Amino acid sequence: MGNSATQASRARWITAALTATAVTLAGCGTRKTESGQEPETPVVVRLYGADANMTNALRDKLKDNPSLLSGMTGTAPLLKLPEAFKNRLRTVDGALADFGYAAEAYDAVIITALAAEAARTTEATVFAKHVVGVTTSGTTCDSAATCLPLAKSGKDFAYRGVSMSQGGMTDQGEPSTASYGTLHFGRDNTINDNLTEYVGAGDSKTASTAAPPPPASDKNKRPAPLKVGALMPHTGRLAYRSAPRFAGAKLAIADLNAAGGVLGVPVEYVDGDDGTDAKVAAATVDRFISQGVQVMVGASSSSVTKAVIPKVVEAGRILISPSSTSDELSNVADNGLFFRTAPPDALQARALSDVIMRDGPHRVVIVAREDAYGMGLQGNVKANLVASGMTEDSIDLMSYPATAEDFSGLATRVRELKPDGVLIVGYEETALIVRALATKKVGTEGGLAGA
Repeated sequence: MGNSATQASRARWITAALTATAVTLAGCGTRKTESGQEPETPVVVRLYGADANMTNALRDKLKDNPSLLSGMTGTAPLLKLPEAFKNRLRTVDGALADFGYAAEAYDAVIITALAAEAARTTEATVFAKHVVGVTTSGTTCDSAATCLPLAKSGKDFAYRGVSMSQGGMTDQGEPSTASYGTLHFGRDNTINDNLTEYVGAGDSKTASTAAPPPPASDKNKRPAPLKVGALMPHTGRLAYRSAPRFAGAKLAIADLNAAGGVLGVPVEYVDGDDGTDAKVAAATVDRFISQGVQVMVGASSSSVTKAVIPKVVEAGRILISPSSTSDELSNVADNGLFFRTAPPDALQARALSDVIMRDGPHRVVIVAREDAYGMGLQGNVKANLVASGMTEDSIDLMSYPATAEDFSGLATRVRELKPDGVLIVGYEETALIVRALATKKVGTEGGLAGA
């Protein structure tokens, strides 16, 4: 009687187990969403970014989902900055989250100040002719303290500062070489510095060989103080990552004045806002002109820089951008008054294409904002991907208005293509795009896991 009871018990247990399993499997096969639709199968992609969105400042836009950027990779003009330089920047702004374009802003101020010293005048149209020359040949020096004495004594010198350490400027007034960082977002939407790789681009042989003109002859005339205006965003879509640029410019002013100023007169800093907007920037330029500002450091975005160049040129002032990278600016009509310490996107496109090609994608979607920066970099990356072996029909291009806020339709189109990789060329709206993609179940494996 004991064996019979045991067998019956085992039979009931097996039957219950099989029933439970069947119910579970049936439930998995027919589970519906709240709308009654079958759940979408995730499309796992590799997310890529470029300089304007590969920044820790982006995590503040995604505080409610700390893993959405997990696995996103991209490039940015980036130097392996000395800790001493970072620490000095922190004395200007102790809340810095990253250091993007800080070195370029610092060098923009130093280079133009050295040009004024070499030209022996603070008349912008005159010392503009010396800007390229102070970076190209002669005794190398790497700071205001070491370069200003050479400029004062009339010696030929080449500034090799923080961002301009490998080569001087080209005839177009932009860097001949650049350093890029390959950046990786971790699970906390923070860039993992331990994974950052540094690669060089460009060729120092393309630096200008033209000799600057002789300095101004009127040594006895007391010059007007050199005034440097910060035409960078306190507001607008790039404000979230502009703090390092302001810090870099202010630190350069302090270093110049500690070394004796320009032509024996302290350099003056004038704060401003480009608003990441052409109208806001134009109003700031007008104010700078009325205040006697000779050098304007900015603008931050290529489209805003392009928009204000005519106004700056008409007034006979200098514009030098630490972060405008569009290739369009290489040949803009500027009367020799526009320069930049940021490298053109033709160089970044090569580095970014290399990063994408390492993953061996079969289909890539490039999403870009509709402005000089977005469309220029999008086209350059596509050209480099094709040159690297991808076919034209395996690369899809999408764009969105710079003022867009709803990206659901764009995300739907990306999902329909089922790409291996998605490159986003955008500003702070990148957070909205990544969010929209995740809603459509498109994203990195780590990002979707936490979505």
